[in-house]
Amino acid sequence: MAKNNSATKRGYTFTSESVTEGHPDKICDQISDAVYDEMLRQDKKAHAGIECFATTGLVVVGGEARTKAYVDIQAIVRRTLKKIGYDKPEYGFCFSDVGVISTLHEQSPDIAQGVDEGKGEFKEQGAGDQGLMFGFACDETKELMPLPIFLAHGLTRKLAEVRKNKKLPYLRPDGKSQVSIEYANGRPKKVATVVIAAHHSEDVTTEKLREDITNQVIKPVLGKWFNKNIRIFINSTGRFVLGGPPADAGLTGRKIIVDTYGGYAPHGGGAFSGKCVTKVDRSAAYVARYIAKNIVASGLAKKCLVQLAYAIGVAKPVSAMVDTYETGKISDERFEQIVEQIFPLKPADIIKQLNLERPIYEQTAAYGHFGRTDVKFPWEKLDKVRVLRKLAKKK
Repeated sequence: MAKNNSATKRGYTFTSESVTEGHPDKICDQISDAVYDEMLRQDKKAHAGIECFATTGLVVVGGEARTKAYVDIQAIVRRTLKKIGYDKPEYGFCFSDVGVISTLHEQSPDIAQGVDEGKGEFKEQGAGDQGLMFGFACDETKELMPLPIFLAHGLTRKLAEVRKNKKLPYLRPDGKSQVSIEYANGRPKKVATVVIAAHHSEDVTTEKLREDITNQVIKPVLGKWFNKNIRIFINSTGRFVLGGPPADAGLTGRKIIVDTYGGYAPHGGGAFSGKCVTKVDRSAAYVARYIAKNIVASGLAKKCLVQLAYAIGVAKPVSAMVDTYETGKISDERFEQIVEQIFPLKPADIIKQLNLERPIYEQTAAYGHFGRTDVKFPWEKLDKVRVLRKLAKKK
């Protein structure tokens, strides 16, 4: 457990990675969430578990759904691929000619009766599955995210930006980043290593690409964290012309560490994209981040990990844990009491209080679900800070 982690008492290096929206797995995440968003536009009570697979010349959309909505899977797949940037046949994967297969089927009635209010053994709306979920926040950045994943996401977003605005017109949609941070006494000290993989056309030299990415991507994103001693690896094989699904098949839900905290905090193992909000893999992970972020923003702790766990068909979590890594101004046990008092923990309450039944999920499917500055997600709001401080003063 984090309470026994001795790494903060010594120097260490921690690494996180991110991927661009054109990475094969992220293509699949975005398609899955685009399908779910379209269901929500027509039917806010839509239930879904949408999976996607992408390979050379083919996208397969499968899984289960229960909805009144009509969704044109072909149109959504092609629109999503075009928006990402797979719009030229020479990429080997193009929105206009890729094959699309849909194999969606109806949600299991056995699962449905545990989720629907008034049905099943327990009459409250229950969790859509068993499982454990984590939320995390720390004061390393103003977004209350760990610095390694925050910078890694910044690099991949910048790769997409300079591709789309034609500053680096030879870039293609696929790409990855990795950032290693040296820590001293549990605090970020400096950036030690940056790794970039940038999908590119034939008409650029490796030397030119490395110079451009250093100057137009790495230096602007790192800002004050850039230093002359950083080890930089850009396309370290020397070539990345073949990319996207023709180079590496993609699957929904295969970038769960990229989606969350870059490995800095534990992960329960459940992916987010394509899942409806009755599935606590998604909604409980969101509320756990909401809890942890408000605790850190209140100044009552420098770091906070929240774990929630559920049984399928049961509304109340089977456990709710808070760990402030010995940085809390009150005990973790007291935090747990306060959390159960002021935060929504039952699935129906989470969905209602965070207003989750709306089409906002395609935006989550690239560059992380947490700590975002380009969009406003309800689990990032800080509306519990005042009440947390007030209750923390009470014995």
